[in-house]
Amino acid sequence: MPDFVSLDDAIKANLTDGDVVAFEGFTHLIPFAAAHAAIRAGIGDLTLIRMTPDIIYDQIIGMGLAKKLIFSYAGNPGVGLLRRMRDAVENEWPRPLQLEEHSHAALANAFEAGAAGLPSAVFRGYQGADLPQVNPNIKPVRCPFSGESLVAVPSIRPDVTFIHGQKADRKGNVLIEGILGVQKEAVLAARRSVVTVEEIVDNLNAHPNACVLPSWTVTAITEVRGGAHPSYTHGIYRRDNQFYIEWDKIAADRKRFQEWMEKHVLAESEGVFAKRIQHLKSPRT
Repeated sequence: MPDFVSLDDAIKANLTDGDVVAFEGFTHLIPFAAAHAAIRAGIGDLTLIRMTPDIIYDQIIGMGLAKKLIFSYAGNPGVGLLRRMRDAVENEWPRPLQLEEHSHAALANAFEAGAAGLPSAVFRGYQGADLPQVNPNIKPVRCPFSGESLVAVPSIRPDVTFIHGQKADRKGNVLIEGILGVQKEAVLAARRSVVTVEEIVDNLNAHPNACVLPSWTVTAITEVRGGAHPSYTHGIYRRDNQFYIEWDKIAADRKRFQEWMEKHVLAESEGVFAKRIQHLKSPRT
C-alpha cells in the first residue's frame, strides 16, 4: 500500500540529486504541483524524461536543476518555443543541457518496454529520418524471423515517475480519466512513483473502461487540488490557456523568469494550486 503523505514529504522521500525522473502527462494531468515542489527542494543534476516537454520542464531547466533531457518534441503548446530550454542549449544558461531526442513513437515504445521489464524496444520507425545520425541510442536491427529492417531504442526505467490523477481511494488505487498518454507505462516502468490527485475518496466509482493503477504500483499519494494547473484535469477544470500565452513573455527574459519563479514557485505552498483553478472549474475541456 502506498504512503499517504504531504507533497513535500513525498519529494523528500523519493527524489534525490542525480535521479532519472519523468513528470508525465499528455496535454492534461501534467503534474505541475509535484514539479514545483521538486524545484523548491532544489534537487538537481536530474535527467528529465518526457514525451512532450512543455512549460513544466522549461521551469526545471531554467532553474538549473537538469543536466539532460530525453524527449520527443519540445515547445509551449499552441504558443511557440521553450525559451529557457533554448537558452540552456544555445548559451549554456544557467548550465549546459544534454539532449537525447526521439520520436513520439520511440518514447512511447520505450516506456512500454520499461513497463514490461525489457532492456529495449523494437519497432518500425525512423525510415528516412535524420535523428539516427545524431542520436547513438537509435540502433538498426533486423528481425530474425522476417528479415525486416527495424529500429531499437533503450527502454525507459526512471528512478521515479510523477503523475497527476483525478482520484485515489483509501487503499491506494488511483483513477486516471481522459487522455492517458504514457502515464500508466511511466508508473509501471519506474522504480518509485508519486501520484498527486484531486481528491482521496472511499470509492473510485470507476467505469469499466477507466484506467485504474492498483495500489501496488504506487509508492506515495498526496492530495493536491488543482495539482495539474495550468494544465487541466479532465472533468474538473479547464486548461488555463491564458497562462501558456503569458509564459512566452515571462520565459523570454532571464531576469523576469527568475523573478516569476521566486514569487510564484519558490515562495508558494501546496494550497496555492486550489486557488488558481477557481475560474477554471468546469467539466468543459
